[in-house]
Amino acid sequence: MSAVSIAPKLKVRGSRKFRKKKQTTERLSMLKQEIKITEHTIKVDELCKLLNTNCSDGISSEEAEKRLLQFGPNALSPPSEEPAWMKLLKCMIGGFSLLLWTGAGLCFVSYAIQSSTTSSMSHDNLYLGVVLTSVVFISGCFTYYQEAKSSRIMDSFKKMVPVLAKVIRDGHKKIVPAEHLVVGDLVEVSAGDHIPADIRLVEASCLKVDNSSLTGESEPQVRNSECSHEDALEARNLVFYSTNAVEGSGRGIVVYTGEATVIGRIACLTSNLEAEVTSLGLELQHFIRVITAVAFSVGIACLIAALFMEYSTIEAVLFLIGIIVAQVPEGLLPTITVSLALTARRMASKNCLVRNLEAVETLGSTSVICSDKTGTLTQNRMSVAHIWLNGTLYSEDNDIFYEPYNPVANNGWTLLGRVMMLCNRAEFVVGDRWAECQVIGLPSACMISLAYMELIIIM
Repeated sequence: MSAVSIAPKLKVRGSRKFRKKKQTTERLSMLKQEIKITEHTIKVDELCKLLNTNCSDGISSEEAEKRLLQFGPNALSPPSEEPAWMKLLKCMIGGFSLLLWTGAGLCFVSYAIQSSTTSSMSHDNLYLGVVLTSVVFISGCFTYYQEAKSSRIMDSFKKMVPVLAKVIRDGHKKIVPAEHLVVGDLVEVSAGDHIPADIRLVEASCLKVDNSSLTGESEPQVRNSECSHEDALEARNLVFYSTNAVEGSGRGIVVYTGEATVIGRIACLTSNLEAEVTSLGLELQHFIRVITAVAFSVGIACLIAALFMEYSTIEAVLFLIGIIVAQVPEGLLPTITVSLALTARRMASKNCLVRNLEAVETLGSTSVICSDKTGTLTQNRMSVAHIWLNGTLYSEDNDIFYEPYNPVANNGWTLLGRVMMLCNRAEFVVGDRWAECQVIGLPSACMISLAYMELIIIM
């Protein structure tokens, strides 16, 4: 299946109605198929004819605009999110809150019955109903605020660095947003660039890419313009969306964009998964069923006993309501909310952001975590652990078995630092602040450059 034929089927739709619908069976079955890419096996001239492009001048700006309107932007469509009012409503009436609302409603009903039948009466039921309503409202607002705050932080991460691409159109180089790339565009990549789409290389000079985000390979992979394997993921003349160029440069033709890319198909499959009820949610549902059954059983028994003892119907109903309300644990909801919030706060101090409060309890009952190691549990970054200089082994973590760093007392550190930078192909990109500085290149070269910068700070 060619890039031109698959792109219209997987293009991003703009209508709100489409976003609310689940992915169709046909579309999901297409995504679940084994990734079959053939653009890397054909000659460059044939690929240019297939995509109606030029390997030296690219496509025209007018043609790029037409394809952008036809196929949609080069971006992964985010999963549809619930509106804010729906999230707030779920926090207010979801789970255990519904039982408290029921108790508050019964209190108000009991107060209304008493006020219509008795001239001098107690306001205890009214006060209890107001308290239950306040507890549910405050707990719901607090839960919504916590989740909304985490969501805003997560969304801000996506907007921190806009991704740009170097494209050749009408024979001239341009820098455009990566979202504006279309199939057939001629794109240039160099060390430090994010790969903006799935690209078939036509030229490459010492190009190496970091595929850890896609395949988990921690070592940079060599890329050139020659087809080395029939499998697209193993071929050297393809670079994929979401990966990074760490060394060299290259030029290639965009063959897939947006959801048609390899990472796009994976994202579409994962976004269709339905969220399961958490362990805490299951326990609360079971607790609510038990409490409800006990409350109504005892209440009905008291109602029958009151009628058997010749109490009036109004008094018997008040007994029923009182027994049911008495079974409601009013303090359980705020206790759970505060406990989860405090746990989430402690995890935030350890650089772990909790987006859903109920996930905190679920993490405690987790027995197996299936996760990609490279770049997830680790930083996918090499670091210097020890340095051997003048017959002495130095340790970065100041281990008691080795000598700690003391560059000032040893002139050899100056010569070592000079060698570390002169015999190094990594590029140090200076930012406005020290925290914004970046090192671009092979992992080993970046490791040596960062170690040298630490030596400068000490010296």
